[in-house]
Amino acid sequence: MKALSERLSELSERVKKTEDSAAMTRENNREKLEAQRAKLKGAIADGNAKAEELAESTRGKVRARWNDTRSSVDQWFATMRAEADERRAERDIKKAQHNADLAEQDAAEAIDLALYVLDQAEYAVVDATIIRADADALALTT
Repeated sequence: MKALSERLSELSERVKKTEDSAAMTRENNREKLEAQRAKLKGAIADGNAKAEELAESTRGKVRARWNDTRSSVDQWFATMRAEADERRAERDIKKAQHNADLAEQDAAEAIDLALYVLDQAEYAVVDATIIRADADALALTT
């Protein structure tokens, strides 16, 4: 398992890539955006494969919790994408504008979820560090 500091560095790099994608949306370059979307689909598939590996390497309860969580998040995003695909076909201007508003709301909700999970991850890192310090201190006294 990688050190927590390495994992946090990876997270930082991913946040930077997300910021770069957001900047690309302001350019409104459809070709670049579609290429980025395709690249992200691949990254999501890779992430799912890594999550599968992680789930296989973990113990009972942890594996079940991880699988349930991932499945729930995957289903949420699959539904969101399916709805977006349906909305993309709309040709009525008012409905298309409303659908664009809904897509932006979906993106905002995904960001909110990411921020929530990031807070949980930060808590877990701090908690793990405290627990490690306690274990090290206990080892010194015995």
